[in-house]
Amino acid sequence: MQKAPITKYKPFPPVSLPNRQWPSRSITQAPTWCSVDLRDGNQALITPMSIQSSLEMFDLLVATGFKEIEVGFPSANDIYFNFLRQLIEENRIPDDVTIQVLVQAREHLIRRTFESLEGAKQAIVHLYNSTNPLQRRVTFGKSKKEITAIAIDGTKLVKELVPSIPDTKIHFQYSPESFSDTELEYSLEVCEAVMDIWQPTAQEPIILNLPATVELATPNIHADQIEWFCTHMKNRDMAIISLHTHNDRGTGMAATELGLLAGADRVEGTLFGNGERTGNVDIVTAALNLYSQGIDPQLDFSNLNQIREVYERCTRMTVHERHPYAGELVFTAFSGSHQDAIKKGMDQMDPSEGALWQVPYLAIDPNDLGRNYKAIIRINNQSGKGGVAYIMEHEFGFEMPKKMHPEFSRVVNEIADKTGIEITAAEIYNIFKAEYIDPKKPLELETFRTKNLSTGEIECWATVKIQNESTQLNGTGNGPIDAFVNALHKEYPCDFELVSYSEHSLGSGANSQAVSYIQISNSENSTWYGAGIHTNIEIASIKALLSALNRFQK
Repeated sequence: MQKAPITKYKPFPPVSLPNRQWPSRSITQAPTWCSVDLRDGNQALITPMSIQSSLEMFDLLVATGFKEIEVGFPSANDIYFNFLRQLIEENRIPDDVTIQVLVQAREHLIRRTFESLEGAKQAIVHLYNSTNPLQRRVTFGKSKKEITAIAIDGTKLVKELVPSIPDTKIHFQYSPESFSDTELEYSLEVCEAVMDIWQPTAQEPIILNLPATVELATPNIHADQIEWFCTHMKNRDMAIISLHTHNDRGTGMAATELGLLAGADRVEGTLFGNGERTGNVDIVTAALNLYSQGIDPQLDFSNLNQIREVYERCTRMTVHERHPYAGELVFTAFSGSHQDAIKKGMDQMDPSEGALWQVPYLAIDPNDLGRNYKAIIRINNQSGKGGVAYIMEHEFGFEMPKKMHPEFSRVVNEIADKTGIEITAAEIYNIFKAEYIDPKKPLELETFRTKNLSTGEIECWATVKIQNESTQLNGTGNGPIDAFVNALHKEYPCDFELVSYSEHSLGSGANSQAVSYIQISNSENSTWYGAGIHTNIEIASIKALLSALNRFQK
């Protein structure tokens, strides 16, 4: 990197817009979305999609709800041309979907493009040429007047060729490529020259696509550029203003949202932001950002995992684990405090349909995207008691008493500290079993039965292995547990008191199991929990008591 003073780069000039309005506006409805996955996204792939992959991607975009889909650059090569012909000839394009084709403002390319469209019901012809000073000087060596002439001549030819495919409704789109680095006055001059040729109306507007072909400035400057253009152009009602942002500075999403505030009507982008260099704007994120604000995005991402799977298979690209909304880990919390807050939020959610979503750390309900709560919380050595308790309840149905949470969490975290890696839900369950359910020493229940006495008390008979020797126990008390404790004390004196007891079903039906939790303490006020499982709740309770005693005497 160059040391100060830095002379290789210069600040991007601000836009003179003293009465800018976009900062005080809000987005209240979804824009028109146009997917450019099959062109801009495809051109960015190391291995471009085959025709078969392109067909699968097209079907995915249609199913997601896109009504405008750019299907490629049919004049560029036979693959794009043949793909478009297959879409048309096999009647794969729904009546409410408009395909879009991109073409440079060059005569032979425009003519070839119209050949590719024959038989389509409707299409957007997207004409472009570069307008910024660097391209004018370095790439083309042409003046502003000459660049404008390219746009005008291309528009004239498109208009001339429209009658050659009379059964196709043609819409026209023009892009001053590299609008982001073109003088605003000149961008407007070129676009209005194109409009003068095309002669749009309010009923049949032109699409003016103002691309941030290379992102060169902060998003607020992009918004200023869009608002300046919208407020200075003639016949604003005869044009649909479209955005096509890239992500060179990492702010393509912000630039798009601010561009909508600035007056744009339409957004071109790709699923998950695939595109040249750092990519196009990610329409999945843009749409779900609207959804999270209570705005209908007009796109269906209710099965986002499937959309991601098709995208990854067709493009051979991967969605990052932390990608907004779609990443594998975005609905996962490792931090203990986050886990605890999420669990409390889930527990306190209003279950009624249409209730406001209010769960800490989760801006959107994963279920709305076809994802589930099972993956929200995972456990490692950074996790806390809330996460462990959440896993046990939502994965396996164990509603442990709140005071039991830190005790079991310590057990899990000790193992996580030793391994240093994530502990899966299945492993957590196995730890629970190994700690509370499976131990049989020094005490193991073999049989247990009770009888109600005329005095109102309960008498119990039990067979318990004490240090591997079967022992017959008999006792009475005010309930089954009290009777068993009294019986046990006769044969196995032990310093403990019952502190708390709770139980619940682990399922439904006649054969469902019950789980009991019992907390005991000793004379030093140290406490231990035990847990027991059985189809008979009394036996589950006795097992829970012996579980606590076995843990106490480790």
